[in-house]
Parts: sequence; structure tokens; C-alpha cells
Amino acid sequence: MTGLAVDIRLDAAPDHVAARAQELASTGVAGLFTFEGAHDAFLPLAVAATSCGPIDLMTNVAIALPRSPMHLANLAYDLQTLSRGGFRLGLGSQVKAHIERRYGATWDRPVAQMKDRVQAVKAVLDAWQNGTRLDFTGEYTRLDLMPPMFNPGPNQYGVPPVLLGALGPAMTRAAAEVADGLLVMPFNSARHFTERTLPAIEEGLSRREADASGFTIHPQAILAMASDPAELAGAIEGVRRLLAFYASTPAYRPVLEVEGRADLQPQCADAVRRGELATSAHLIDDDLLARLAVVGTPQECAQQLLDRFGSHAERVCCYFPGSDPSLDLISQLVTALRP
Repeated sequence: MTGLAVDIRLDAAPDHVAARAQELASTGVAGLFTFEGAHDAFLPLAVAATSCGPIDLMTNVAIALPRSPMHLANLAYDLQTLSRGGFRLGLGSQVKAHIERRYGATWDRPVAQMKDRVQAVKAVLDAWQNGTRLDFTGEYTRLDLMPPMFNPGPNQYGVPPVLLGALGPAMTRAAAEVADGLLVMPFNSARHFTERTLPAIEEGLSRREADASGFTIHPQAILAMASDPAELAGAIEGVRRLLAFYASTPAYRPVLEVEGRADLQPQCADAVRRGELATSAHLIDDDLLARLAVVGTPQECAQQLLDRFGSHAERVCCYFPGSDPSLDLISQLVTALRP
């Protein structure tokens, strides 16, 4: 029987990260991940690595363009050490407005920039691991200075994988071409994953120069999960709001197009601009909710995740924007997804 290991989002204020990481680890999840939100994506993982037993850790995602490849390589190396070989560096591009106006960084040809950034980080990590001269010249980055005092040497746990988050075909192809794995964005559907994501992966792998045998797919899913009907209704409402927010963004329109609902993108965008979040949430009807999200009891959610991803992945990243499921519910999901 096919199974899926579960990664859960570690979402807690800095002074509560250690306790929350221990709680989530107790459910039997395979890993914890962070994303670039109200808090730093890396610091919580350092706390988790030193506060709970062996568990995989991942940024999902850290925004790459405002950070230098050397900074990212240093962080990845140190978290690989702290986690005893359980770290994965997940990188993403964000969108132009955020890169320029929230981060104060430069936006230019994001797919080319991300390919360059991934290759540069991997070049640094490989130079440290293999004792070779650092000599990388990309379209945006030049790295050829590594004095011995700045070289940490080989990591005893090996080189951490570098993953790339993507939704559209161009970035998905880039991930398959240069990264160690793909983080499939959570605003997705089974049809979009099958018809758009998988063909783009195959095309990217066909262009790959490095060995593709270790390339992994890490799907993400938005869950409304509860056993109690009233709690499930509340979770669904929160998920509708998040889906409507995603749907308001032009970058996510292709998912709606595949489902024949492209007309919702401008409607959601107008509602979000007016601050009418409740209105935008109600634009996500039950049919579209079922296509974009995973809804039900832990056992029902597990079956939906297996149906969507069980043939293509070994683990799935789950998060619960509309609720905070109990540790028991998370444990039930983990158990239901085991082979």
C-alpha cells in the first residue's frame, strides 16, 4: 500500500517555538517546515533542531532573491549540522511587489534569477563538501573567493538538498532542471498537478545535466480537518478565505483556468481590494473547495491526499489555515497515511 510521510507547518512566536516543536514531534510527523511570514524562516528551525528529537526540518519557503547565495549556504550548512542531517533548504521567488517594496531588493526575470540562485548555493555547498575551488559564474552571480578561514569544510552529515518552490510551468521546469526537488505550491488541484505540473517536471528533467535519480516532489496541501461537524465548518470557512486570497493573485490564475473558473480571479481581486474578505470567501463554492483543498476527518483527508499524490511523492506538507487541529487529530492523520 502506498503511504505518505507528513510534514507539518511550525507556526509559533519565537518564545513558543520550542514547546510547539516538541508537541508536533510527539504526533509522529516526519518533519516540520516554516515559511517566510511574520517571523524569520530559519530561526524557528534552529530552535526546533535543539529542542526536540530527530525530525526533518525545512524552509518552505525562504525567499531567495533578497538573500545572497553565501548567506543561504551558511544557514543551510549550520541547520544541516544542528538537525544531524535532516535539513532541506526550500527556496522561493515571491512576486515583484513584495521583492521590490517589502524587501527592497531587485526583481528581474524571476525564473532566471532563481535558477542562478539555486546553482550558486549548490556551488558553495559542493565546494565546501568536496574541498574544490569555488568558481561559479552565473547570469546574476559571481563566486570565486573562499579564503580558508571562511570555509567550514565538509559537513559530517552531507550536503543538504536545495529545493525550489513553483507553480507555473517555467519555474517548475527550472526546479526540475537545477534543484534537488520541487515544492508544489499549495494552491493547486489534482487536475492542475496532473496536467500542468507533472509534464513540466518531465521537461525540466530532460534538460538536467546532473543525475536526476534523487529528484523529489514535495506536494503541499491546504487542509480543513476535524471530526466534529461544527469545528469542521469553522475550519472550512478559514480555508475558503485563504483560497479566495490566493485566487485574487494573477500568478495563481492558471489553476483556476484548468478548473474552468478563471472568471473568479478578477472577482476575488476586486473583493480583496475592497476589504470584503467574507464576500471573497463565498466565491469559493463547495465544488471548487473540494478541488483546491482537502476537507474532512483525518481518515478522509488521508485518502484524498493519497489519491492526489500517492503515486508521485513520498511525503506531503500539510497546513491548516482555518483551524488549529488537536495533536490527536494530527496523529490520526499521520497514522492513516502510513503504508
